[in-house]
Amino acid sequence: MKYSLYFRIWHWLHAFIILGLLATVFLRKTFLSWRTNSEILLNKLAEIDIEITASQAKVLAKAVRAGMWEWHIIFGYTLVVLIAFRIYLMFKDTSNRESFFDLTLHKKAVFLSYFFIYGTLIFMSISGFIIYFYQALGLLKTTAHDIKEIHELVFQVIMYFVPLHIIGVIIAENRDEKGLTSSMLHGKEL
Repeated sequence: MKYSLYFRIWHWLHAFIILGLLATVFLRKTFLSWRTNSEILLNKLAEIDIEITASQAKVLAKAVRAGMWEWHIIFGYTLVVLIAFRIYLMFKDTSNRESFFDLTLHKKAVFLSYFFIYGTLIFMSISGFIIYFYQALGLLKTTAHDIKEIHELVFQVIMYFVPLHIIGVIIAENRDEKGLTSSMLHGKEL
């Protein structure tokens, strides 16, 4: 296999964006959780004799993470552009790859798993847009919330795929595809 420059650039930008999206979700669920941080704000402010309500603490905690959440949206927009570019590459890329019919059963399964993950990413992009633009689309907040619940559930696929992909590359690199990682960097034939 030999990967084209466009494919390699797409791959590494895509990896960066996916990791950025994962990082923003991780931060949202841990260090920047409004539930945890609103309690911290309530307690710490009470220690210095400043009383605020739970709803005020919630507003403050959400304000603390607002900048990070803007990054999630920027990464989401970038993901949409990268997905569109990947679809373009499916038809126009000059990478030298084996024919699907010449692949081993294992490599066919890996190849098909990429279609599954691309489908998942397309769903995540579309559902993310619907969540973000629900008012402009004329949807109820409850509908947007339901879509958000599905969006967060489907996110699990990506969360598991990323480490499996990395582990798979490490295994392939150490077994039958030596030079796989470096070929994705420099583009030379495997």
